[in-house]
Amino acid sequence: MKRTPIIALDFPSPDDAFGFLDRMPSGLWVKVGMELYLQNGPDIVGRVKDRGHEVFLDLKLHDIPNTVGRAMEGLARVGADMVNVHAAGGSDMMERALEGLEAGTPAGRNRPALIAVTQLTSTGEEQMNLEQGIPGSLMDSVVRYARLADDSGLDGVVCSVHEASAIRDACGEDFLKVTPGIRLPDGDMHDQKRIATPADAARAGSTHIVVGRAITQAADPNAAYETVKRQWKEG
Repeated sequence: MKRTPIIALDFPSPDDAFGFLDRMPSGLWVKVGMELYLQNGPDIVGRVKDRGHEVFLDLKLHDIPNTVGRAMEGLARVGADMVNVHAAGGSDMMERALEGLEAGTPAGRNRPALIAVTQLTSTGEEQMNLEQGIPGSLMDSVVRYARLADDSGLDGVVCSVHEASAIRDACGEDFLKVTPGIRLPDGDMHDQKRIATPADAARAGSTHIVVGRAITQAADPNAAYETVKRQWKEG
């Protein structure tokens, strides 16, 4: 997988998403999330792929194991390069997700990478303790979920930059650490709580960073993208 920022296409319509992509270089990694996918269907992935981009399909599946396995078998045919589930679904669910992807991947194609969400970057420790009923530190919860995903055969996890180093120690260098919540040093936090800069991510050992509004809402998205790439490489 290319070591390049993943741009979150968090737009309300395909016209907005493709209008943005028309101003950007080819060969990007982009994230298609629930908003675009659920309102436009699987074709949105093919349309992005037809423009030469690689797609992280961010649907965060979380259901009983058989349902997730069958869903992943279908998603494998959509053409995404990376997909995800919630680690909170447990090892049986993650293993079935992987089996579904392997069964559904057409001959001659690589299976999409499968990663698991640990704790959303909008989640704080107090919220995790009080609302999820999980005691202890947020770091411990994230690393526990990462180990569970690794033991279940997954390729990596979604985590914040602040947990990437601990996950690297627990699961190894090659285990993917996909980190959203990336902002430029003078950027707005928006609805994220555990945020970091591209340079922070590089130092922490993130293998991929997900950047949304810092690029998509910039006055010059191309310049913002190049700044993110430079800061990540120089971090």
